[in-house]
Amino acid sequence: MTSRERILSAINHVEPDHVPRDLGATPSSGISAIAYNNLVRHTGLNSGPAKIYDVVQQVAQPDDAVLDHFHIDAVDVGRTFNETPAHWKEFPLADGSIGLIPTWFDPQRQPDGSWNVYKNGIKIARMPIGATFFDGTYTPYPEEIPEDLSDLDAQMDLILWQAMVHSPWDHASEADFWPELRRRALALRAQTDRAIVIVCGCNLFEWGTFLRRIENFLCDIMEDEEGVERLLDALLERHLKSLEMVCKYVGDVCDVLRFGDDLGMDTGPFMQPSIYRRLFKPRHQQMCEYVHKHSQMKTFLHSCGSIYRMIPDLIEAGYDILNPVQFVTKDMEADRLKREFGKDVTFWGGGCDTRHVLNHGTPEQVRDHVRQMIETFAPGGGFVFNTVHNIMPDCPPENVEMLFKTVDEY
Repeated sequence: MTSRERILSAINHVEPDHVPRDLGATPSSGISAIAYNNLVRHTGLNSGPAKIYDVVQQVAQPDDAVLDHFHIDAVDVGRTFNETPAHWKEFPLADGSIGLIPTWFDPQRQPDGSWNVYKNGIKIARMPIGATFFDGTYTPYPEEIPEDLSDLDAQMDLILWQAMVHSPWDHASEADFWPELRRRALALRAQTDRAIVIVCGCNLFEWGTFLRRIENFLCDIMEDEEGVERLLDALLERHLKSLEMVCKYVGDVCDVLRFGDDLGMDTGPFMQPSIYRRLFKPRHQQMCEYVHKHSQMKTFLHSCGSIYRMIPDLIEAGYDILNPVQFVTKDMEADRLKREFGKDVTFWGGGCDTRHVLNHGTPEQVRDHVRQMIETFAPGGGFVFNTVHNIMPDCPPENVEMLFKTVDEY
């Protein structure tokens, strides 16, 4: 099987020849810049400093040599942009190593060593000294969801996830972006047999939390349902326009479209499933139906936390894939997920716990843990191996190497 066939077989619940794997096909299934630099030094690949394509999370874009070395089966179409050295500049990381950030990104170093990001004179993000990612600092609607949302586009542009967006969307304002995206996607498909992922976000719940702050938006859901629906409809209108263009230009080229909406905490979902069904599920369903009707792409939802109680609704809404499969949270035991939902949805993740095992365990403990996860999730397909969210800076490189060696041996 080719890598693309391996990924698609797994999504179609046909057990492939090998367990398919991902490292860096999305900004929630990758590796931090610090961990990446440590890994390439440890393996001797010498692929150069980490290219930090997601500047918010400081996530690296793996070099081709790294993808080949670890037999990775999927890639992000965004890697086809920012392809020359002129697109990158050096940036000091918290551990003293050097990463590369896109030349358009201009964080300002503060006297105490922290970093601020400004747009239109407003501080929109900050990374404290010693930290390894940026936090948003601007809230457009702190008092209430306004009746008039005519400034929504301008306010969304001041949220760090949009203002500091990863490739290919950092080029979206260019006049020829859409035909250029297609040209580059076709070239990538001709060059590799890996599955191609396009990351579109199209968040609904999370955009509410970005625009209102999370505590305010959770109150809105209970106390201002009319305002929430007004905001969600405005967001959905924008998302459907984006999906129309994505499907038109690369819907026949890309294999997977990645959505995002963090719906869970460690202890359970952010809301009762009945509220999800009323406010969010119909809109998620519209987006999934549009993608399935107008493209060949499979739909992938990134949602952190304990979402067990929502999984039946997420499947009904049309998601083919769930990530990152946080089995350490409430009700999310791996064997339970596989037993109850393994025939209806693909688990892209859940291959190794990054909170306790990959960062604190020995290589032998990593090996035993990864074997257990593969033996739970892999039978019958419906599984793409990936860690539970990104590989963080505190993960020893020998553990990361053992992670993929164990997948090779399975």
